[in-house]
Amino acid sequence: MAKYSVHQQPVETLLSWIKSGDIAIPEIQRPFVWNGAKVRDLIDSLYQGYPVGYIITWRNPDVKLKNGDLSTGKKVLIDGQQRITALTAAIVGQRVLDKNYKEINIRIAFNPLEEKFDVLNKAYEKSPEWIDNINPIVNDEISISKAIRKYCQENPEADEELVEERIENLKRIKTKQVGIIELDASLDIDTVTEIFIRINQKGVVLSNADFVMSKIASDEQHGGNKMRKMVDYFCRLLVDKGFIKHIQDNDTPFTQSDYFKEIKWMATGADDLYVPDYIDMLRVAFTFKFSRGKFSDLVALLSGRNFETRSYEGSIAEASYAKLSEGLSAFVNQTNYQRFVMIIKSTGLISKKLISSQNSLNFAYALYLKLREDGLGEAETQGYVKRWMVMSMFIGRYSGSAESRIDEDIKQINEKGIAAYLQQMEQAHLGPGFWDFGIINDLETSSVNNNAYNLYLAAQVNSNTVAFLSKSMKISTLIEQRGDVHHIFPKKYLMNNGYSQKAYNQVANFVFTEQATNIKVGMLTPKEYLDKVKAQINSGINGISTLDTETSLQENLVNNDIPEIIEEASHLVYEAFLEERRKLMANKLKVYYGQL
Repeated sequence: MAKYSVHQQPVETLLSWIKSGDIAIPEIQRPFVWNGAKVRDLIDSLYQGYPVGYIITWRNPDVKLKNGDLSTGKKVLIDGQQRITALTAAIVGQRVLDKNYKEINIRIAFNPLEEKFDVLNKAYEKSPEWIDNINPIVNDEISISKAIRKYCQENPEADEELVEERIENLKRIKTKQVGIIELDASLDIDTVTEIFIRINQKGVVLSNADFVMSKIASDEQHGGNKMRKMVDYFCRLLVDKGFIKHIQDNDTPFTQSDYFKEIKWMATGADDLYVPDYIDMLRVAFTFKFSRGKFSDLVALLSGRNFETRSYEGSIAEASYAKLSEGLSAFVNQTNYQRFVMIIKSTGLISKKLISSQNSLNFAYALYLKLREDGLGEAETQGYVKRWMVMSMFIGRYSGSAESRIDEDIKQINEKGIAAYLQQMEQAHLGPGFWDFGIINDLETSSVNNNAYNLYLAAQVNSNTVAFLSKSMKISTLIEQRGDVHHIFPKKYLMNNGYSQKAYNQVANFVFTEQATNIKVGMLTPKEYLDKVKAQINSGINGISTLDTETSLQENLVNNDIPEIIEEASHLVYEAFLEERRKLMANKLKVYYGQL
């Protein structure tokens, strides 16, 4: 028995299915990532009669309802969302979301004389040889005769018969056939997931999160479509506070729902430290409520999959949608979100640029929600969340195979408890070898995106450290205000003495300092500018530094983990200086983690 069917449908039929909701296309399935040129090429391929690939759908599996009847769901889009979005943008005139969640128009222009398509620009808009938007013609908003007459009036030397032929061909784009592969409802979720993964090994890669979004968007029985809207709108509000008015003006039914009440605060109260997208939201909600990490499991559960009997049951689907809704509601809760951000900032991670792993944030948030739901005290919850966040960054826990790691970690925490499992992770990864050797090796780098260096900055923020050679300016302020990073051994000085960029840009040669200090140091050696600082202190003059006593100078050097060798240093001891400073930085990190 065939597990799929293959057939052809005209573009206009496919678009009518989208409009009627027979195939659910969630806008937030992901932002429209095609550029205008790819939309142009798709339209040109249809015009020329070239194949444009298959749209692949899967009809939701039949699940048993409480009364014993079978429920047949809508078709879930497996592959083709970008092509369909391109068609609705170019032919229907629908606005699409760019990668920044901003609504844009994509207009395709057509030159009948040359039979060329292109993305509309100002030159084409002014040129009479170009029809500046194919949408009105293809979408029946303007008759062919009117379009031909207008074009020939603007181009009197054009061959009217040729223009007529080519505008008629343009009009026929809606009748061009698109291949549809419909996967049978009897296929189990594992098979469909495997098909999904194989399809997306090429081209613009989708994720299993996109699969989930298609799934919930196609569900009306359990309110999945409303959940999709909530996720969509929340993500939009994160980057565009004014979008709240669009919701209020254009989606009255949603504004009357509990979901809107839960997210409307985002229009005024977000923080730029944690800016989740729809994948992050789904991941946190799923990990928190289901104690699982693999999105393929979520699709299965939303489909009603009984993992023991391998059957599909309506009660499981119903319960899974309810749990996902609870997870998403917990995610967008203002108190939860703002307290979580506060906890992360209390570790010293006060800026997004200090956090290279979004999944470390995601798991930490899921952990926070879980521990609160489990009834753990606030102080204990905060302590575990902070330590897990920092530990996961130290070891790059979610830098690769993130989904599998998340799945493993949440299951272990669920089984053993957070205290036992965190201790197990610390013993395995943060033992003496890590502090004495591992972290020192991690600091031997010129990359400022290095986790060890970013956590060192967080440790400085956490300990309220004052900037290098400054009396009162805090490193936290300089990080927030994009202050200057100073080379302890000035880079021009090292360059002049034969050091490479990689050598002089070592993170162990970096300190945060005030701009005025950085400028005044110039090309002086450490010994030269420190001697000047001491002389200025003794004379009561604020020059290079704002420090006013030699005691405060020595304290400043210690707090910024500057080795004593600095006081007599030249380029000849630069390597030894770096080695000593890395040890001091590593020790600060050890103390920092122990105090979380």
